[in-house]
Amino acid sequence: MGKWLQRKLGDLGEIVGGGTPSTKNESYYGGNISWITPKDLSNYSKRYIERGERNITESGYSNSSAKMLPKNSILFTSRAPIGYVAIASNEICTNQGFKSIIPNDKTDYLFLYYLLKHNKDKIESMGSGTTFKEISGSTMKNIEVYVPENLEEQRNISLILSSIDNKIELNNQINDYLEQIAQVMFIDFMTNHTGISTKLKTFCNFQEGYVNPSQNHPEYFDGKVKWLRAVDINESFIFNTSRTLTDTGFESAGKSALLFKPDTIAISKSGTIGRLGIVADYMCGNRAIINIVPHEAKLLHFVYLYLKSKQSEFEDLAVGSVQKNLYVPILQDLDVSLPPMNEILDFCESVTSLFSQWKNNVIENQNLVTARDTLLPKLMSGELSVENLQDAK
Repeated sequence: MGKWLQRKLGDLGEIVGGGTPSTKNESYYGGNISWITPKDLSNYSKRYIERGERNITESGYSNSSAKMLPKNSILFTSRAPIGYVAIASNEICTNQGFKSIIPNDKTDYLFLYYLLKHNKDKIESMGSGTTFKEISGSTMKNIEVYVPENLEEQRNISLILSSIDNKIELNNQINDYLEQIAQVMFIDFMTNHTGISTKLKTFCNFQEGYVNPSQNHPEYFDGKVKWLRAVDINESFIFNTSRTLTDTGFESAGKSALLFKPDTIAISKSGTIGRLGIVADYMCGNRAIINIVPHEAKLLHFVYLYLKSKQSEFEDLAVGSVQKNLYVPILQDLDVSLPPMNEILDFCESVTSLFSQWKNNVIENQNLVTARDTLLPKLMSGELSVENLQDAK
């Protein structure tokens, strides 16, 4: 194993902040310059990012403090929240919520990406601020880390970790393809089968999440009860949640302390309205979540694909003056052209293998993430070397 040296992040590359054009000037937005915000990295599972939800124009770029970042720059959110990491797959700029790093010629960009992921908690602990924590440029620049002196060793470490992420991303691509096939089959099925007009509530039950423990009680959190929030809805199978509750925290909801069951559907009613996921384990939900339960368990895939086909409409269906919400009565009254039940069950049988493979890929990815996250601290601290792994083969 080569020599590891203590370095400051500022020694590994140039620390670059972002900027936001005035939102009052519409001519600053809708251009061709890729512009990333922390929201774009929320629930983002890929290493590389090409663009976000919004682009900015040349005039928007010129009239902000945004800086153009070259390909393979490492994007790091420095506030609200601290610690989202991604790699620029092309020239890109960010808003003011980032402290990105343009790696120098002594630093492998993939190694730097994993280094920041490994040191996320350390960096977050150094944030300051009363309303929300933020990492300043000077603080970011002076954070000390340990780095292999040899560039080749950096690359070897990043290649090992990347091989795991490559498999995870391949599985995600396959899952996207499987879902697309299922959606095409659903559209074809509904187009070619005559149905009776009915409402979604005639064959589904609805349960709202009401478990919202007070943040003033730390004893309510970090237990064994999975707590589903809008940020956890992933357009896939949901096995885990980003936060958990203790039994006391769960029971603080009183009569509203209800668990969603596996093989049901979760939909976000506020925030990013209409995100969908298939609940794969017992969990409770907060007030931003609605759980949809088909009366007949075999209808799960039909209901999910139906909701997916309506997803683009949910934002317009939501109501509210201060904050828009997709309420249960709105979902209950969705119109459905329902073919005969035996035909629906035949359709569900035809897509079962697609959903099963999708679910198995998600489970495999969970195992791969565990393996990667077990290796990550050991490789990044020098406790485990590339040579150790090669000798173990």
